[in-house]
Amino acid sequence: MKVMQKTIMLLMLLTAAFLSAEEKSVFFYPQTAQGRCVAAYFTAFAAAGDTPMETFLRENFNADALRRDAVEQRLARFRGFKKQARSLTPEKLLREDGQKTSLLVRDGQGQWLEFTFVFEKSEDGKITAIQAAPVDAENVADLSGPPLKRDEVLARIRALLDERAQADLFSGVVLLAYDGQVLLHEARGLASSEYGVPNRPDTRFNLGSINKLFTRVAIGQLVEQNKLSLDDPIKKFLPDYPNPEAAQKVTVRHLLDMTSGIGDFFGKKYMATPKNHIRDLNDYLQLFAAEPLLFQPGAERRYSNGGYVVLGLIIEKASGKNYCDYMRENIYRPVGMESTAHLDADIPAANVASGYTRNWDEAEHAAEPRRNNLYTRPARGSSAGGGYSTATDLFKFALALKAGKLLGRLGEEWFTGPQAYAGGAPGINAELDMETVPGWTIVVMGNTDPPAANKVAQKITFLLKRLR
Repeated sequence: MKVMQKTIMLLMLLTAAFLSAEEKSVFFYPQTAQGRCVAAYFTAFAAAGDTPMETFLRENFNADALRRDAVEQRLARFRGFKKQARSLTPEKLLREDGQKTSLLVRDGQGQWLEFTFVFEKSEDGKITAIQAAPVDAENVADLSGPPLKRDEVLARIRALLDERAQADLFSGVVLLAYDGQVLLHEARGLASSEYGVPNRPDTRFNLGSINKLFTRVAIGQLVEQNKLSLDDPIKKFLPDYPNPEAAQKVTVRHLLDMTSGIGDFFGKKYMATPKNHIRDLNDYLQLFAAEPLLFQPGAERRYSNGGYVVLGLIIEKASGKNYCDYMRENIYRPVGMESTAHLDADIPAANVASGYTRNWDEAEHAAEPRRNNLYTRPARGSSAGGGYSTATDLFKFALALKAGKLLGRLGEEWFTGPQAYAGGAPGINAELDMETVPGWTIVVMGNTDPPAANKVAQKITFLLKRLR
């Protein structure tokens, strides 16, 4: 179950036919302070080694941004990103408004992104954030077309949901809100294909890795209560952790930032284990914890479901509560998330969407029937993913997080500015976007393979960016 923040490279191919010959040959950066800063980023990205990018970060990011996310953590992510992207070539300026500069960029594998540089509110303001969102061919017109009114955007979104549902490309729920007010909350498709039960706006869906967001908040709460420190090693809480090197070297901070070197629990052991034997966090631990570290902690950033299982066990030790009980008492119940829980796959529960899969690849297996995903998922999810929630509950969570009701100082550091979280696995796909378009919250939940929900969320985002 992979969280797919917009900065993570799960990208779609965009054909070069959308660019004119002139645009494909030479790109001219805006002749402004922001434009020169953007040009410097791509120069640093193309240079050999870490030093040019480190210099760029120190010289061009504002102090608050670097306090929230230190240069070392940014460099770790840069290494992983560059390894996958290989190169970046700006192709087209989408917009520049003095505080944001957005470009269409091609990477070294022929894939495309919308790069957005966010600056302080001053002529020579420094960078506060760099965002990279995947772009596929069908969304180019939505991203760069003429301005739209709000009613036009909402009408296009409803038409989009109808079209995709009729074409069997989306089944799920969408919630769209502006400034805390829900403007659209609608369901499409079936919660149960076996019994012909339609999805409802209040249907519960598997979150996939969006649960990692809740786990991060719980860790932040315990830090603010002085029950743990971000620099505590694993061994402080789990002295019998199967890998002594990891127990000594890996810190809570490494686990949160996915720079620990701990790998995934999906693999041969997971496939060979009966899923009804994977129910508690310790059941997951045996699938990966004894394996050697993939790299020295802090040296790289690599996606780690295993690391977030370890965080769940640390939450249990630091709080003295079972992970699910802690989440219910300290996050779900205070926020009013009445439908959110870790459900047991073999205990019947009301109003829950079944998941349907074509083995991750809708295009390759389009002629095959979708199968219920009950044999691919564990008996109960973990602190890394697999809980259930509704669109309304995710919206309540987003409002509470923004209002500072769940975290204090760390909430301001970790969750300021645009935030996007997603989860995906066979028959599971969900996305929560907070302020990716200023003022807007987007929730898309689905019960088919990725990227069905992600594509809907992306198209909605691009339509919202055209609001006049």
